[in-house]
Amino acid sequence: MKKLLTTVAMLFMLNACSGQQADTQADPVNISSLGQSEITAVRAADAMPTYPNRGKSIERTFVHQPPLIPHKAEYPINMKKNSCMNCHSPAKAKRMKATEIDASHLLADSKLNKHYYNCSQCHVPQADNKQQLIENDFSNK
Repeated sequence: MKKLLTTVAMLFMLNACSGQQADTQADPVNISSLGQSEITAVRAADAMPTYPNRGKSIERTFVHQPPLIPHKAEYPINMKKNSCMNCHSPAKAKRMKATEIDASHLLADSKLNKHYYNCSQCHVPQADNKQQLIENDFSNK
């Protein structure tokens, strides 16, 4: 029995290593609205965005503008956990050297008002992006 199982395992291994190679040439994709195009083009990675130095807040450009976030905003926010509160809650902000959440976002018992639960709905990260987002050859002449 052991010889039979060993033989079957060897056949599977030989079949897996049979020299078959994946097709490296992609077939053109036919989409009627875009015409015929290939998805094989490879381009260089975008430059990484840079965020302001730690401890520097970003000036607001108009009255009542929600403050901009001077760091990445890829922290989970869901109904069970708002990761922004790990640093910006009134109890932790000073220790974490973060901006405390505004009192207007809190209830009387210092808990977060559910109307303001999704921070990234109003507050957005501000980064200095190195690449041009869209081409622009505008000239006022």
